[in-house]
Amino acid sequence: MSVQSVDRALDVLEALAAHGGEAGLSEIAARTGLPYGTIHRLLQTLLSRGYVRQESDRRYALGGALVRLGGVAERMVGVWARPYLTRMVELSGETANLAVLEGDFIVYVAQVPSPRRLRMFAEVGRRVLPHSTAVGKVLLADRADGESMALFERTGMPRRTANTITSHEAMRQELATVRSRGYAMDLGEEELGVHCLAVPVRDGARVVAAMSVSGPAERIDALDRDELAEGMRKIALDFGRELGSDEPL
Repeated sequence: MSVQSVDRALDVLEALAAHGGEAGLSEIAARTGLPYGTIHRLLQTLLSRGYVRQESDRRYALGGALVRLGGVAERMVGVWARPYLTRMVELSGETANLAVLEGDFIVYVAQVPSPRRLRMFAEVGRRVLPHSTAVGKVLLADRADGESMALFERTGMPRRTANTITSHEAMRQELATVRSRGYAMDLGEEELGVHCLAVPVRDGARVVAAMSVSGPAERIDALDRDELAEGMRKIALDFGRELGSDEPL
């Protein structure tokens, strides 16, 4: 049984996160469907506990108290993810990663390296812009185009390599492709010579993280993408069920 006030407070926090960590009252109302008075009361409580702060322009932003919780949660999720990432390494022979969207950035929170001598590394804790990564595309494909394009307006879409997608229209088409096939590719868009395939991790209906395998382009290209993606989706589904379970982990 859910507690309505807790549900609503979480809705407000998630609305702020969806707007890049900062939003006005009207934007929160549009996102949550809650009355202004209810939102205001919830915000006052969240303000008093440090989970929200109010900026000088009277907009609301996620507060510093979340950093402490987020750091602990990320470490725990990384521990829980390792058996599933290990399965992805066994499936692909390549390095497996877990990433989440924090504000406007992708953060790598766990990794299991490939046993091969030549292997790829994305340092745990590294923050990158989402437009040039497969994990970023998977996470943004779960959002409405308007939200994704607003993120790109804030961050820009800098060219990392000659293969990087740098236009809104091309990215809109790319995200539509990701939604239809159920996985995303990074074909040397973040780093030349490195290819990556990513699938979503769902907690119920929501995409809460992305899991990927990455390696030298020639090795990734030699794999059957659809077969690899199908196997990865099964592993990600198992991990998502564990994250969403009401049973002790």
